[in-house]
Amino acid sequence: MAPLVLRSFRPKFHSWDLALFTLIALTIAPLLAKTALAQTSPPALLILEKDDQMLAIVDPVGLKVIARVAAGADPHEVAVSSDAHTAYITNYGAFRTPLHTLSVVDLAAMQARSPVELGALLAPHGIQNVDGKIYFTAEGSKAIGRYDPGANKVDWILGVGQNRTHMLVVTADASRIFASDVNSDEISIFDRDKNADASGWTQSSVAVGKGPEGFDVSPDGKELWAANSHDGTISIIDVASRKVVQTVDVHTKASNRLKFSPDGNVVLVSDLGSGDVVVLDAHARKETKRIRVGSSAAGILLSLDGSRAYVAASRDNFLAVIDLKTLAIVGKIPTGRGVDGMAWAVPK
Repeated sequence: MAPLVLRSFRPKFHSWDLALFTLIALTIAPLLAKTALAQTSPPALLILEKDDQMLAIVDPVGLKVIARVAAGADPHEVAVSSDAHTAYITNYGAFRTPLHTLSVVDLAAMQARSPVELGALLAPHGIQNVDGKIYFTAEGSKAIGRYDPGANKVDWILGVGQNRTHMLVVTADASRIFASDVNSDEISIFDRDKNADASGWTQSSVAVGKGPEGFDVSPDGKELWAANSHDGTISIIDVASRKVVQTVDVHTKASNRLKFSPDGNVVLVSDLGSGDVVVLDAHARKETKRIRVGSSAAGILLSLDGSRAYVAASRDNFLAVIDLKTLAIVGKIPTGRGVDGMAWAVPK
């Protein structure tokens, strides 16, 4: 009996085989991308990794990154379209090399799209989606702009006239805009004139502490709390009177962001200088705890139900997950370098 000989099998591919394989690959790739996003749905947690120039899509339950997409040069803050299909990212560049684009990411296809050219609106930073329009600060132009995705153009610009207008909060009906003017030591409040066209706005400038950067408006809209990055204090503004009613010294080294819990009971302040998150009782207006996150603490995002806070440890390359009942770190999400700005993608 002849010995059994095993030979390697080398399939032969013809041109039509290659064409068929390419067609299958092109068909399956988008489906796999959508499957990756669906792993987090609903909702998906979006995180900017500034130093890697990437947008990370995170499963907030499994606490892991499931995909990454290029986010353009120096990405700082991110907002999501109302249908959760698109992310808009500010390409900052600061003062020395101010940039002038918004990066666009298709979250369904997990692909970067052509960026939005902002022209003379330089150093975009803070960003927010309100009723389908994308509002953003333009530090280098002392302005606030608005991009209309449907028309694919910047359709409105509001002059601020202050130095380094950094972050913004726009009310749901877009009738009032709050902005932090870091180098002017002021908070700007803009009210739209209901009897005028879109150009009719009134500006109130409220002097606060040194270097107001991160800030938030209380859920009831009555107070604005500004974290002053240069003197370690928080200025509490009564929105109705446009006056600072109290200054709280929280002894931060370089406060970065400030956020209210959805119920308005708790205020969180991140400190880039110490790596702490300062927890305050919003009603007693005093510190209740400090949570060490890492060597630095940057962006803050609250979960949609208000039970958790996600805090970026920007120099340590992870996201800390804080339980707001126990005020303890209950998880960490490994990230790329320079993690900071965050947003939720909530399918509707």
